[in-house]
Amino acid sequence: MTLVVGAASSRPVSSVSPPPTSRPLHPGAWWTWAIGLAATASRTGNVLILGLVVAVVSIVVWACRTPSPLSHAYGLFIRLALVVILIRMVLQIVFSPRLPGHVLFTLPAASLPEWAAGISLGGPVTVESLVAGFVSAARLAVVLICIGAVNTLTSPGRLLRSLPAVLYEAGVAVTVALSATPQAILSVERLREARLLRGRPTRGPAGLRGTAVPVLEGALARSLTLAASMDARGYGRRAARGPRQRVAAAALVAGLIALCVGAYGLLAPGPGRSLGLPALGVGAAVCGLSLMAGSSGDVRTRYRPIRWDSRATVVAAGGLAPFLTTFVVGSIDPVALEPPASPLGLPHLPWMMVVALLLALAPALVEPAR
Repeated sequence: MTLVVGAASSRPVSSVSPPPTSRPLHPGAWWTWAIGLAATASRTGNVLILGLVVAVVSIVVWACRTPSPLSHAYGLFIRLALVVILIRMVLQIVFSPRLPGHVLFTLPAASLPEWAAGISLGGPVTVESLVAGFVSAARLAVVLICIGAVNTLTSPGRLLRSLPAVLYEAGVAVTVALSATPQAILSVERLREARLLRGRPTRGPAGLRGTAVPVLEGALARSLTLAASMDARGYGRRAARGPRQRVAAAALVAGLIALCVGAYGLLAPGPGRSLGLPALGVGAAVCGLSLMAGSSGDVRTRYRPIRWDSRATVVAAGGLAPFLTTFVVGSIDPVALEPPASPLGLPHLPWMMVVALLLALAPALVEPAR
């Protein structure tokens, strides 16, 4: 019996790069998209706009998430947002100042000392105060939903891979913080399956008591192990810092401070809002220049680096469009963004915000689930 083996071709094998549509989207685009929508929610008290933000985020998560251990994280963040709203409403009923209006019921009141001015304990509960508390809680809830969406769509480890070398140490710390919640979700699923197999309760106080402490301990331990393993492998190491890198690091800190001041000035109401945009622009320029200067001494090699392409630009622009539109709407019709709680009335929905939030659906078109 003769075995015939075909001769290998002498032609060189050309490496064919995957098409752009098959490459994963840059994680920075996902985070820019989510932070833009979260900032939009923080700048408005219109429940219609907040509801549209949640609808847009839910549609994008449904269309773009891929099967992974973290694909169910979004549902957990929605439940967490509902818990936040419930706790805020309870605090509003018991402790918050009483707004005049339609009284629903009256709680037993207690007098507080003078240093606790502005806080009430008990008393009449009005519809207006409940609406004000719900709007305040809904803002925080929508921000949590946006953060949960980006944790479902991309992983913190991929974001760390894309950071410049000058942000390595801060990136490792941020990775530990961002990976704690996803690791906790995975721990909850594993512990629930293990307790079901052992016939132990998974719901109610007994189930919570048996899962809370192991979940928190395991999530923190795995996050620290991830950071330690990355550091042991030299992840993101660079050559010794020279004077140029030290100046770049100091400029980066100054730029980040200016960014924080500018963001606070833009998001917080008050007379300092006029200084928010200039401080934000100066901080962004300083951070950009410091990153360019600090990354010049980077000696790392990257395996299959994640590129910022046109799809990432579309996704990031879609998330920033509603945030920028809030400034336009706020200058034209401030009441549309901050409807008063008293007197009660149905807020109206600006058409510009509807168009901007439709643009935020861009990820569902350019980055569908594979």
